[in-house]
Formats: sequence, structure tokens, C-alpha cells
Amino acid sequence: MFNFIYQNTIIIDEFIYIICGLICLLAGIKGLSNKNAPIGTFLFWTLLGFLFSCGKFIIDKFQYGGAFIGAILMVIAIITVSNNVKMGNFKEQSQEQKIKYAKIAGNKIFIPALAMGIIAMIMAQFKSFKIVVDSAKDGSEIFFGFSAAQVLGITSVIAIILAIAITHAKFKETGEDTAKMLMQIGSSSLLPQLLGALGGIFATAGVGDIIGAGMSAIVPAESKVFGVIAYCIGMVLFTMIMGNAFAAFTVMTIGVAVPFVIGNGGDPAIVASLGMTCGFCGTLMTPMAANFNIVPAAILECENEKSIMKIQTPVALALIVVHIILMLVLAF
Repeated sequence: MFNFIYQNTIIIDEFIYIICGLICLLAGIKGLSNKNAPIGTFLFWTLLGFLFSCGKFIIDKFQYGGAFIGAILMVIAIITVSNNVKMGNFKEQSQEQKIKYAKIAGNKIFIPALAMGIIAMIMAQFKSFKIVVDSAKDGSEIFFGFSAAQVLGITSVIAIILAIAITHAKFKETGEDTAKMLMQIGSSSLLPQLLGALGGIFATAGVGDIIGAGMSAIVPAESKVFGVIAYCIGMVLFTMIMGNAFAAFTVMTIGVAVPFVIGNGGDPAIVASLGMTCGFCGTLMTPMAANFNIVPAAILECENEKSIMKIQTPVALALIVVHIILMLVLAF
């Protein structure tokens, strides 16, 4: 089985992306029933579904495929900026039905989410099991490991099966609710992918080196304390700007952590681990981290979309101080 998955990794990954594309297409079809902005909503989700389903094929098979994909992203951006992406029309459950399903599920409703996280963690560790599936040109062994798409795809399917078993929901209702939740999230669903790519672009463009050069004029090169403070606060601020700690991590680690923290004797593993989690303190305080803050507010139908950030901010500020202290104590 492991050899089959390894040999067909690209096909399996693309199949998972196609499923994502079909869900987007379902959301687009639902958007046509809108009274407000039906065309914009339909185009947004349909084009996004097209990118998920056919993006790799277009880039691989056509000379200017990348430019074509970029043009589609520009169209999606224009639709979003012009506020033409609206919620579709869905059949609303009565309060009695909601209470009925809540009583059936109870605390068991958390099982699918917990199972998804636990199974994903186990699947991500498969390389450590050292299951040999091939050998490289230099003769070294290649160990089996699930791709990120496979981990997310398989765990999502398992979570859906568990959710249906717990709630006794119909498969049609599951599809409807999936599209509904996606449309509640809206264009914010694109932010993690786009911001992650932006981090790679910044790193390639040498933004980290520029930040490092700027910091050298402010932070004493031999000071561990100022180096740690600059790195932790820099991770928080850059994460707040970019909305994603992964995007900020590469830039800030290259520009600040390596010369001012690791260069002064800091343990790279501890510095990197605490730097990443410190960056996530920034995600708790910024609307740019839509998947952390705006999306939950939309799903919970909060009156103020910034209410979640207001509650999280005191905790985030306290955790920043804790991270600085931990890095100074554990990394040196």
C-alpha cells in the first residue's frame, strides 16, 4: 500500500485538490441564487474551483500557463475588492431542529475535530517509522511519508464520516453545510495560501537581509537580551502585518534570529520553535489572520467581527513576555 501511495503521490494529491475544486464549484452554483451580486459570487467560487482542479495541469502543459493562472487570481482579487462576493441562499434549520441535533451530538461533536488533529499528527510522523519505498540515485534509502495534501484529505474524510455517524446527518446535508461554511468564510479562505506564498517571495527577494541590516543599526550585536527581544517582537509585528506566522518566520529568522540570537550562541532548534509560536501571538491580534479571527466570528455570527481579537489580545501580550523569558532561559 505504501509503495502504491508513493508511486502515485501526484495523482492522489491532484484528486484531493479536485475535490476541493468541486466544493468551490458547489458554492459558486449556490451563489447564483443570490439576490445581491450573483454573478460576482458565482465567478469567484467557480474560478477558485477551477484553480484547485486544473491549476497544475495548466502550468505543466501550457507555455504561458503561469501567466494565465496569475490573470485568474487578479480577476478573483478584483471581484473581492469590489465587494461582489456574497453569501449564498441556504435552507435554514429551525431552532427546534438545532436543539434536537445538539442533544443528539452533545460533547461528541468535538470527536471529529480531535480525531482530525490526532490522525494528522500520526500521519505526519510516518517518515520516522523508516518504511523504505525507494532508493535515491546516490544509493540512499527513501522513506515513506504522506504529503500535506494527503494528510489533510484523508483526515477530513475521516472527520466527515465520524460527524455523519454522530449526528445522523444525510450526505446531501453534509454537502450543503460544507458549501455554506465555505461561503461564510468567503474570500478569507484564500489568505493562508496567498500569505504563505508571499513569505517565500519575500525570502527570495532578500527582505530578511534588508531587515537584518536595519536591525544591526539598532540592536547591539553582542547582546543576547536585545537580540531575543528584537526577534520575538519582530515575529509578532511581521505576523500581524502578513497575517501568517509561517510567512513571517522565514524572513525574521534569516534577518534577525540567525545574526543576533543564534549567532550569539542560541540553540537553533529552541530559537526557531519559540520564534514560530511567538509569531502566532501576533495572529491573535490582527484581522489579517482571517482564519484565526475573522472566520470564527463569521461562523459564530458575532455582531462585531473584531470581538474575538479583543478577547484574545491580553492573553497574546502576556504570552509574548513568556516567550521572551523562555527563549532567554532555554536557548542559552
